[in-house]
Amino acid sequence: MKAIVLNAGYGGRLRPTTNGLPKCLLPVDADHTVLEVQLRTLARCGIRHVTIMVGYEAEKIEHFLATHTIASLTVQTRYNPFFATTNTAVTCWLAIRDMTEDFVLINGDTLFDTEILRRVLAAPEAPLVMAIDQKASYDADDMKVMLTTSGRLKAVGKYLPDSKIDGESIGLMAFRAEGVPAFRSALETAVRDPETLRLWYHDVINLMASTLLVNTVLIKGLWWREIDTPQDLAKVRASFARRELTGGFRESPRINTVRLKV
Repeated sequence: MKAIVLNAGYGGRLRPTTNGLPKCLLPVDADHTVLEVQLRTLARCGIRHVTIMVGYEAEKIEHFLATHTIASLTVQTRYNPFFATTNTAVTCWLAIRDMTEDFVLINGDTLFDTEILRRVLAAPEAPLVMAIDQKASYDADDMKVMLTTSGRLKAVGKYLPDSKIDGESIGLMAFRAEGVPAFRSALETAVRDPETLRLWYHDVINLMASTLLVNTVLIKGLWWREIDTPQDLAKVRASFARRELTGGFRESPRINTVRLKV
């Protein structure tokens, strides 16, 4: 199983903190960046190959990866030259246009307990398995989901009416078997149309849900956070200060730091 991590965007709502710095390199405590936490979590769950999609300040991410390694992980980057004018659907298309193997797709600003990824990987096989959570209310930016009575995805998007909301996607999912070419084909259709170049990848999944089995895994009660705003970042840092992230993160494979001569 491979992993794709989406880190091409600006992180505009975190400015000025992200002026000149990609969101994934923000520190969550004195010792770890967002990207390091993700890589260690992936390695602990048995992922061995990671593609990180880059765009904004790509060179800084590439330098970080050149100087911070995990022995069990092979990590490569792929550049989205259109990151400033497109959205995550284009980034995903560039990531998987030659992908034939099963893979996990992760938002670059989402941190999560290792148990969440383990549950997604252990779920009954389906072309697409999406991790979802539930809460008392949802804001405008949440990727809300509507489910069938059996837990299959019916719809996903930011604009679902309140009466139809059964939860939210946390930005972590696994594509297997026919789900891989189906997603690739749907993305290619989307990026061929100038009117849909700014779609989120969830919008493409929404279009697929009527014809492709998309199962969901409810992870209610497990720790995860999305970092979109300064308030989100403060909450994540507070969580790390309180050591709320469980699942053996602090015992997970260490990042080896290489200091380059300059």
